[in-house]
Amino acid sequence: MTFTTRPTLQGTFGMVSSTHWLASQAAMGTLERGGNAFDAAVTAGFVLHVVEPHLNGPAGEVPAIVATAQDPAPKVLCGQGPAPAAATIAHFRSLGMDLIPGSGPLAAAVPGAVDAWLLLLRDHGTLRLEEVLEPAIGYAGAGHPLIGRVGDTVAAVRTLFEEHWPTSAELWLRGGRPPAEGELFANPAYARTLRRLVSAGQAAGADRAAQIDAARRAWSEGFVAEAIERFSRRPFQDSSGRPHAGLVTGADLAAYSATWEEPVTLDWHGYSVAKTGFWGQGPVLLQTLSVLDALDDPRAYDSSTAPGIHAQAEALKLAFADREAWYGDGFDTPAKALLSREYARERADLIGADASTELRPGRPDGMQPRLAGHLQWGAGGRADAADATTGEPTVKADGVTRGDTCHVDVVDRWGNMISATPSGGWLQSSPTIPELGFPLGSRLQMFWLEEGLASSLAPGRRPRTTLSPTMVHRDGEPVLACGTPGGDQQDQWQLPFLLRHLVEGQPLQEAIDAPAWHTISLPGSFYPRDSEPGVLVVEDRLDEDVLAALRAYGHEIRLSGSWSLGRLCAVTRDPATGVLAAGANPRGMQGYATGR
Repeated sequence: MTFTTRPTLQGTFGMVSSTHWLASQAAMGTLERGGNAFDAAVTAGFVLHVVEPHLNGPAGEVPAIVATAQDPAPKVLCGQGPAPAAATIAHFRSLGMDLIPGSGPLAAAVPGAVDAWLLLLRDHGTLRLEEVLEPAIGYAGAGHPLIGRVGDTVAAVRTLFEEHWPTSAELWLRGGRPPAEGELFANPAYARTLRRLVSAGQAAGADRAAQIDAARRAWSEGFVAEAIERFSRRPFQDSSGRPHAGLVTGADLAAYSATWEEPVTLDWHGYSVAKTGFWGQGPVLLQTLSVLDALDDPRAYDSSTAPGIHAQAEALKLAFADREAWYGDGFDTPAKALLSREYARERADLIGADASTELRPGRPDGMQPRLAGHLQWGAGGRADAADATTGEPTVKADGVTRGDTCHVDVVDRWGNMISATPSGGWLQSSPTIPELGFPLGSRLQMFWLEEGLASSLAPGRRPRTTLSPTMVHRDGEPVLACGTPGGDQQDQWQLPFLLRHLVEGQPLQEAIDAPAWHTISLPGSFYPRDSEPGVLVVEDRLDEDVLAALRAYGHEIRLSGSWSLGRLCAVTRDPATGVLAAGANPRGMQGYATGR
């Protein structure tokens, strides 16, 4: 029997996997009370705002992929808010900027997470708002034992809070110090915010859907929107080194609603893999799978050998280069061509025996790619000093994870399934709005301040998010939901997991526990948008002979800690038997799966 850090859970009632044990157990409690997978996911989503505040928040965003027992076809829930109406390239240029800051009010998109969670609850849940919010209200109001990484994050930005963001200092530096690991920590202001949403819903009468819509209005047109607009007008220092006011207004919130959309899918090895649209990075995974098939080499699927890792890393570089040239909201992306077999063969021909250090976008349908000028200033652009307030620096160049995002997967006994990746609105992204108990996000940093690009800033456009949930179907039925935090690494860490589980047949936990790696030979999505061409970051558990062979291919190997890369979550369902399974990542020592 192969040793794993924990068992792959199996049962027939329900399974949850998330990046924090309290969120997983709260979601499981919702299933036990008769709720379905979507009720449980909403419960987990709001608990994650409380227990992982350095990784996500109410004013952030959440994309999800869902399949219902009544209609198993995958659907995308888009909770990625757009750029505010005043967010123009001209405005940022007038401030002397060539990049959008990685922190502060100026970097905020319209909040999308709360409206998306409530839309999910209204359309596919079964419980009332007060029932699914009860755990989050309890943890925010009475407190919960804080994980150490929250205090570490606060310590990293302590000077910023003390000197420039006093409202954040008031919440996070009580007694003049960051919170300690295990300290019982409460956020009474956020508890009051949630209670007010519940009260607004109850005032709308007895109808469940009407109550949820009333809470959505209280968020987008009522007291939350009013507080955000007032606070957004105040200038605060951001990562540019200067103070600026934000751009989000009450009108922006009132104009926004989360949406249901069709996914982008790829038929692959008897499965259908579903991702969000080309407004996010999700199709990178689909392009990479297509290119690996086009190599027509079984070794390319083995993520434990040098030939397999080399092939996968090179395929990922090509897909991420296409992301830079062709992915973006409101852009005429040649989607069909990018996922065609012909194009995959064309891209596969570029993979040789040497690791590439070039950024090589393709020419789907013969179109000429265009990249941001920032990426042409040198190999990989400018590698400015790391900014502690970027909120999601993903993994630093040395492989140390300082913060990323969250994930939750749920499957229930009826066959409902969801994969969701909440993020943004981190405690370090922007000053805390004192009467609400949370800050705005910083997702605008993923836009370019240059006209005519796939991801150029424009009012109403969605940032090209890195958030990338995954759902896999077989014979029209959902069989797997998975995802991971990690910014630009999200699809990189999911790729070998999927290959191990779907191609090699490894159980969930074995596939999650296997040594992880990723390339940083691609333009970063987060300020300051840098990269390190040719660098492959690997956990040092990888065999020495594999490392030597990768170096022979020309990869510059950067060793990371033995259990440092990736925070994968996954749940599965066998449609033939109804058996459910779940696995969760041991890295970071906070993700957990639960179920029966």
